[in-house]
Amino acid sequence: MKQHSAGEDPFDEGATSLLRQPKAVWATAGASVVAFMGIGLVDPILPSIAKGLDASPSQVSLLFTSYFLITAIAMLVTGFVSSRIGGKKTLLAGLALVIVFAALSGTSGSVGELVGFRAGWGLGNALFVSTALAVIVGAAAGGSAAAILLYESALGLGMACGPLVGAILGDMKWRYPFFGTAVLMAVGFIAITAFLKEQPKPARRTSLLDPVKALGHPGLASAAASAFFYNYSFFTVLAFTPFVLNMSPYKSGGVFFAWGVLLAVFSVLVAPRVQARFGSLKVLGASLVLLAVDLLLLGYGNHTVAIACTIVSGAFIGLNNTVYTELALGVSDAPRPVASAGYNFVRWFAAAAAPFLAPKIEGWTDIHIPFVVAAATAVIGAAIVWARRRPLTVEAEELEPAHATEDGVSVFAS
Repeated sequence: MKQHSAGEDPFDEGATSLLRQPKAVWATAGASVVAFMGIGLVDPILPSIAKGLDASPSQVSLLFTSYFLITAIAMLVTGFVSSRIGGKKTLLAGLALVIVFAALSGTSGSVGELVGFRAGWGLGNALFVSTALAVIVGAAAGGSAAAILLYESALGLGMACGPLVGAILGDMKWRYPFFGTAVLMAVGFIAITAFLKEQPKPARRTSLLDPVKALGHPGLASAAASAFFYNYSFFTVLAFTPFVLNMSPYKSGGVFFAWGVLLAVFSVLVAPRVQARFGSLKVLGASLVLLAVDLLLLGYGNHTVAIACTIVSGAFIGLNNTVYTELALGVSDAPRPVASAGYNFVRWFAAAAAPFLAPKIEGWTDIHIPFVVAAATAVIGAAIVWARRRPLTVEAEELEPAHATEDGVSVFAS
């Protein structure tokens, strides 16, 4: 791993060659933007979907649950597949699945059909995004710093624009964002087919159990356990808050666009700098506690406070995403794609659980308690980081922000 002097910013180094990339890199990065848009695309139209399909909030929230449950399970499959058929074919297989199931989502006649189609979409997205960074790094000009900066920028842009695109198209009809995603992914499929050459296959094939075996490392297991609780907090914001805000698609899309912008800025620009100054574990612990405070204010504040806290949570989520990724990919001696798959296999189960449980908890109690639970899980995540700081500390402090994902995948990437 390349080392940098104390005053050298690897992001500045990467930025100098960021725009001078082959067409294959731009094609993959463009498709990555759309892939990440799919995560938050349904946020501003959840109430519209519920109305259009005569479904309850808990039923509509299963759109996230089915998506991320399949994504979690797919973590054991993506490395197995890509190490056998190669990166380009894996990308195209993932894109093909997204195109088919996004289009089918737009034709759904019931919430059950839509939930099922989102599960197929999740499998396609897992295959695509788990391979995209490795492909970009392999094809990029200017070194891995530029490639990673480009990929993280695509992630942030997708997370920010997803709710906005969902709002614009969904305001006309809730089905249109799904059709729009299918069209954009079809463009990505054509571009990758035309411009991306097949890359060399890994020297060693990944087995289905390799990611699970990697979790035997105490540092990786600690990072995964903490991220599991953090992800519950994260996806309570993403999947449950739109029902609490109860705004029009345009207004809800604007709120989550601002949320996504903060997520992108703090993930790509702020996190490496505060890590360099304070250390990864201190940044992560403080950010988790601040996220917990923000969630309590969101749950108990008035409507204006809830909007502000939803937007501000993007900053803490951006910081956490970056630090967790670097911990997961740098803390063990397992190959980084394998470590990433094991880590994501654990944490995505919380992303599946939160959208399902939050409306249930509201029904059992009141609208405030889902945010109390989410705040508690953020604190539990911070407590695990503190309690397990010994197996995490050495590796975390030696990590180089912006290069810790060289051989693996970003926090959303697998």
